[in-house]
Amino acid sequence: MPGYFVHNGQLFREGKAVITPDNRSFRYGDGLFETMRIIRGNILLKSLHFERLLRGMKLLQFDIPDFFTPSHLEQDVLSLCKKNRVEDKAVIRLVVYRSDGGLYDLEDMRPNYIIQSMALQQYAISPADDAGLVVDIYTGGSKACNSFSEVKSNNFLLYVMAAIHARKNRLGDSLVQNQYGRIADATIANVFLIKDRVIYTPPLEEGCIAGVTRRFLLQLLPSAGYVVHQQPLTPDDVLDADEIFLTNAVRGIRSVGKCRDRHYSSSLTKEINHLFLENWK
Repeated sequence: MPGYFVHNGQLFREGKAVITPDNRSFRYGDGLFETMRIIRGNILLKSLHFERLLRGMKLLQFDIPDFFTPSHLEQDVLSLCKKNRVEDKAVIRLVVYRSDGGLYDLEDMRPNYIIQSMALQQYAISPADDAGLVVDIYTGGSKACNSFSEVKSNNFLLYVMAAIHARKNRLGDSLVQNQYGRIADATIANVFLIKDRVIYTPPLEEGCIAGVTRRFLLQLLPSAGYVVHQQPLTPDDVLDADEIFLTNAVRGIRSVGKCRDRHYSSSLTKEINHLFLENWK
């Protein structure tokens, strides 16, 4: 049965065209998005998702109307899930973009938005106790380190190419480097390394996306007694690590089993994943 999506607060059947060839997101990547997980009618890490979205919209200089609030968006999300009968377990994609226009021909700075809901089963959720992902470091391009780097922008070309590299080489993911040749993040996740039971992850200044799960762990882990440092990480650090795990709002925590010729254990990652699942709500 055909599903539905939300466009600017209205329900439409899938397949309905709601954007034009002049759409600024299509032309320039002028917008941003959130991908969220629904469990039993609840948006996991809801406040962090909406806080990041609105922060990104302000950074991109959207004129945010009074009605465009977390509670309004949550109502749209949950109503859509109910309509599509996926309110128990779902993945939500919320895209925000500016109106039609040329690069300089821009009069309307207000947001347009599209919300889609998909059954969670469409996404492979890797258990933390499996053999771990096989990854590589993508060298075909690099990410700039600037004030826009942390935004989940609709301009996702570098990550697309890194994902193509992963698919062609039968990898679980690719690690993306910044302009200085250090690790920024992965195609759909933030990167954490463990060395001698100390946990490391790149700071936002290194070009990584401001991941919601990343932020949640940076709050949770120190309070649980773990030592966590935000510091620049090099490819050599990756290959010298004891463990590596990736974090994503939909897939949670996924352990890495191998990068190039380096194999990793996952004992501490399993501990962290258990703690995360106990507190992720």
